[in-house]
Amino acid sequence: MGSSEENSALFPIFILTIMALPLVPYTMLKLCHAASKKAKSTHCQCSVCLRSGKYRKSIFKRISNFSTWSNLTLVLLWVVMVVLVYYVKHISHEIQVFEPFSILGLEPGASDSEIKKSYRRLSIQYHPDKNPDPEAHNYFVEFISKAYQALTDPIARENFEKYGHPDGRQGFQMGIALPQFLLNIDGASGGILLLGIVGVCILLPLIMAVIYLSSKVMDVFIKAAEYMEIPVRRSDGEPLQKLFMLVRSELNLDLKNIKQEQAKFWKQHPALVKTELLIQAQLTRESGALSPALLHDFRRMLELAPRLLEELMKMAIIPHNPQGHGWLRPAIGVVELSQSIVQAVPLSARKASGGSGEGIAPFLQLPHFSEAHYQEDRAKVRTFQDLQDMTMQERAELLTQVTGFSSAESLDVETALEMMPSITIDITCETEGEEGIQEGDIVTMHAWITLKRGSGMIGALPHAPYFPFHKDENFWLLLADSVSNDVWLSQKVNFTDEAAAITAASKAIQEAKEGSGASLKEISSAVKETVEKVKSGSRLVMGKFQAPAEGNYNLASYCLCDSWIGCDIKTSLKMKVLKRSRAGTRGGAVVEEGPSVEDGVEEEEEEIEEEYDDYESEYSEDEEDVKDVKSNGNGSSSDSSDAEEEDE
Repeated sequence: MGSSEENSALFPIFILTIMALPLVPYTMLKLCHAASKKAKSTHCQCSVCLRSGKYRKSIFKRISNFSTWSNLTLVLLWVVMVVLVYYVKHISHEIQVFEPFSILGLEPGASDSEIKKSYRRLSIQYHPDKNPDPEAHNYFVEFISKAYQALTDPIARENFEKYGHPDGRQGFQMGIALPQFLLNIDGASGGILLLGIVGVCILLPLIMAVIYLSSKVMDVFIKAAEYMEIPVRRSDGEPLQKLFMLVRSELNLDLKNIKQEQAKFWKQHPALVKTELLIQAQLTRESGALSPALLHDFRRMLELAPRLLEELMKMAIIPHNPQGHGWLRPAIGVVELSQSIVQAVPLSARKASGGSGEGIAPFLQLPHFSEAHYQEDRAKVRTFQDLQDMTMQERAELLTQVTGFSSAESLDVETALEMMPSITIDITCETEGEEGIQEGDIVTMHAWITLKRGSGMIGALPHAPYFPFHKDENFWLLLADSVSNDVWLSQKVNFTDEAAAITAASKAIQEAKEGSGASLKEISSAVKETVEKVKSGSRLVMGKFQAPAEGNYNLASYCLCDSWIGCDIKTSLKMKVLKRSRAGTRGGAVVEEGPSVEDGVEEEEEEIEEEYDDYESEYSEDEEDVKDVKSNGNGSSSDSSDAEEEDE
């Protein structure tokens, strides 16, 4: 019994230790991460972004930013830690060393008569015949009797002097620090306690995991329902009518039958009408015309938009045919819609105009720029790339002398351009351990995506003054066949979490080197080189797919950003798949990047890295379908009209 009580008394110390082991280092890591984020600002510093108030640290915003579930849980755990420390410090039942003089209430060296006198006095108080309390009986047997025996019996006194206990040498004891109620379990309460432990420790985490995983599927299923749940009030009628007149040109209505088109538009479900008009209010930057009630719904719509668009992207690239390919053009359309919503640029601005395949949309995302300013600059700047290729002095002269910007406005444009990412892709496809690719092989794609900015930062928030919420940059890497509209491989890439990228890239390179039989020194060198590449702004993307039937394939890798317009990039990749050889012989290297000459026919020269206007936009009026089909060479071709039907 005494041993179990001692173990029970140690239970708070046990819990305190278990909590402190992960809590202290996690708190330190959290504080260091918060200090580094505070020291380094990752958002755009132009005057337009600063005036938007999105990054202003008011007291309410600071409280809301702190009041996350992780932070509140951390604070609660520290409160529990403090309570446990206080409890352990002031615990009433302490583990004491056996001291017979102290138990009998005597000073060390007391005489035999004093010992007997004190024993008689305590016997009257605690003896079972005098005191029926079970605790008194236990105290009398375990402490008073043993203390008297240790001081009067010669053998017991000798044992006490040698070993500190009247019973002699005590064996080594081990116990578990559990509460007393867990050590005294009868049949009924034991079963209930067992069910409780199983429920809390096993079933509850399992149920939470099932709910979390199923919610991911439900997010896709109820994507439309989230906007349908936004209330449509009677008082919204007149403000929506005014908003309709402001954004009517962006609704793709037939101007020849405008009355019928308008009537058809308003006959839709009221929630659909409201959602479409609010989205157009964002794209046309007409949110200032909204009533207070509509403005609240408008912010709710924008808050939901990034997550819904990401789910739409997952739907677009989900395998839809036996080869496991997704759809390319719908995926591009989802990313373009995300870019337009974040930058508040109309979809009509993406239509090709003049010599620019991406339209004026990239210019409109810059601070102070309008369509009139673009028309003034067209003589010297035909594409957005032309503006980026200029030196800082040349841009300043253009913006101040031709466009008519002030020095401060010109500086804002320069600040936004420095925040804009520049992407390069280095991609290869190969069969591991073999020289070529045969049909049916498992092909491994290695892609290094490198990001550079004029500001020197790697992970940063986009310049988006008209989007009222924090929005991280996300990139999508797609390996696709643009002619057949198939996405072979896809992966989301993020440049903000450097530690996770280092861990993933190092593990992938290490496994690849170990599989190839490299030595420990070679593996260590490769991992070190990988870490340096990730720290300098590169991310490793790897994927596997099964080689298709024999033939030549003109593939392309797309790196699409969901926040910026005009920084997407396309890289051509030619892949030749050989016929399966029964003898297992392989041909030479067959994966090439950029221009190549095959079968004595010289193909047209093409650049390896093409800009955004090289692939068909969901919203642009590109008329290059015939040329794209011809450039496929011997590869399998599909009817472009069928691809368009799949897209729709």
